[in-house]
Amino acid sequence: MRRRLIFADRAEAGRLLAARLQILELDCPVVFALPRGGVPVAAEVARALAAPLDLAFARKLGAPEQPELAVGAVAGVPDAPEIVLNSTLIAGLGLSEEFISQSVSRELAAIERQRACYQAVRPAIEVSGATAIVIDDGVATGMTIQAALRHLRGRKPSRLIAAAPVAASDAATMLQKEVDQVVLISVPRRFRSVGGFYRSFPQVSDEEVIALLGAVNATGAVG
Repeated sequence: MRRRLIFADRAEAGRLLAARLQILELDCPVVFALPRGGVPVAAEVARALAAPLDLAFARKLGAPEQPELAVGAVAGVPDAPEIVLNSTLIAGLGLSEEFISQSVSRELAAIERQRACYQAVRPAIEVSGATAIVIDDGVATGMTIQAALRHLRGRKPSRLIAAAPVAASDAATMLQKEVDQVVLISVPRRFRSVGGFYRSFPQVSDEEVIALLGAVNATGAVG
């Protein structure tokens, strides 16, 4: 029986993912991480590619009483948000337009708080004409990274890549329709949670995100 691939931690997963990306012909790569869990993975990739590291701000829209159950996701800025919704799930749960609107407003406000928190260590990057690589630590439903990808597509990169150490099969199929290329290490037949594919999977703090952004972008990759 084939053993399920387990990563020691996000840093190891990032190094393995970087090896997959290094063999591609990438023109002016820019690495974007979904905060916060995607940042330790993306930091290893950015170092390996000598690329700047920025953040792709996106937030899940959780179901009532089940915040981990994603009914959608939002990315971007309050005046021009990118919203992805699971219409079937929303209808099945009987969620109102008012609930969705309030959820979107709440998560956009959270994005703005994150943006302000990390602004001092984020690089000034021109995405147009560059290869944008969007990374998370794993893809379950895929709605959060989907929203981030659609928002970044609007910034007109020459090539858009989605990358993650592990993804559910349905999410992997969805990603193929959103980007120019998908890079995944593992697409297991059984997928319960992203954390189940890591031996160490702690919460990533704001302080860790700030430290990683500062360290990667201080190496000379930016510019």
